[in-house]
Amino acid sequence: MSILRNAGLGRRWVALALLVALCGLGLRAAQPPGAAAGSPHVVIISLDGFPGWALDDPALPVPTLRRLAREGAMARGMRPVNPTVTWPNHTSMVTGVTPARHGVLFNGTLVREPGLPPRVEPWRDKAEMVRARTLYDAAHEQGLTTAQVDWVAIWNAPTVTWEFRERPDPQGPIARELVEAGLVSETDVQAFATRNIVFRDHVWTTAAAHILRRHRPNLLLFHLLNLDSTHHRYGPRTHAALTTMAWLDTQVAAILDALDEGGIAERTTVFVVSDHGFKAVRRQIRPNVALERAGLVEVVDGKVTRTRAWVVPEGGTAIVYLTAPDPDGRVLARVRKEIAELEGVARLIEPSEYAALGLPDPADDPQMGVLLASAKDGYAFTAALGADAVIDAPEGSLGAHGYLASDPDLSALFVASGRGIARGVVLDAVDAVDVAPTAAQLLGLEMKGVDGRVLTAILADGKW
Repeated sequence: MSILRNAGLGRRWVALALLVALCGLGLRAAQPPGAAAGSPHVVIISLDGFPGWALDDPALPVPTLRRLAREGAMARGMRPVNPTVTWPNHTSMVTGVTPARHGVLFNGTLVREPGLPPRVEPWRDKAEMVRARTLYDAAHEQGLTTAQVDWVAIWNAPTVTWEFRERPDPQGPIARELVEAGLVSETDVQAFATRNIVFRDHVWTTAAAHILRRHRPNLLLFHLLNLDSTHHRYGPRTHAALTTMAWLDTQVAAILDALDEGGIAERTTVFVVSDHGFKAVRRQIRPNVALERAGLVEVVDGKVTRTRAWVVPEGGTAIVYLTAPDPDGRVLARVRKEIAELEGVARLIEPSEYAALGLPDPADDPQMGVLLASAKDGYAFTAALGADAVIDAPEGSLGAHGYLASDPDLSALFVASGRGIARGVVLDAVDAVDVAPTAAQLLGLEMKGVDGRVLTAILADGKW
């Protein structure tokens, strides 16, 4: 009896062991490729429009950012690329090259038709927009998993494993997981684009935290927009802007909590960056009004029907295009005169100067125009038509970016902390193009032939 009892007990233990083993196999099968134990992770958090000077203000309540900087590394400012707008700079941060090479000059793709104003279309595939290899491409090539939440110039990127888009797909896997987990409602996702920017930032943070907890990607790109909207509406250094910066600090804290809850905090490097700073605006320049007066733009019943030239604003700069043949150069000469004489225009930049600014030659890239206009302090460009070529900035348009990257007010945020980052390092300045090669190094990857450099000064030797 004892032998049989012991044999039966042994069989039950064997069965239990097999069950545990099978469950373990099932769990391992459910793990995404590249999420093996001990693998490195990088999270890049972009706080759109967060100025480089912010951490110098001791009265700004951003305890999470200060702790990350204290326990890791920071720069007193990060130089953006020209033009200093969102999509070009986010693309430079993940390619390590300037717009002259990656080709993104606007918050979308410029579409040109003869005789009509060029227009910017945002929802174009990444493969059509971005002409350079990205950090997430490199990670995917090496079998690592990638994720993005509200990143830009990344539409339909095949090398992104999980995503919750700027305009989320209600039927997308992450959206479905969020709804099923009770983190958002079906209505929240369906009506997402109509919600206010504070709500959208909150949901994007919820999505990013969920992806980290459940899927633990090797690379997460995460972007928040509320501060950019606040700066545009109320201007920089206002009470509204400072309050938004403090609120964004809590969103960064939520991401750090998710890393802990996902069990990958010790293996993760966190970069907190921004794409540009901001300047206050008192007056708006409307160069297309001047072109209309010069007979280069025709308007019928308030609608532009024909153009020979057009100016596309980028805030503190504007790009000038010829939209009809100009064999003798007379149109360009007239355009140059009309715009140069406008109040608030600092100077006109010729194509011979573009390379020094990291911008493409219009002969090689039709996205670029024949002139670049730069605004003086307190002025910003707009495409609007109307009675006057220069007006007082209306309420709700009191801040702008897009000024030349050399302007210190456009300096952006840079903090790095966690795995592989030395403690207490403070650099004078870094460049937006340095983010990709540095993050790649921490993931065991390499970004060859880029314009940026690996920030070796912030790396902890032998700990990554």
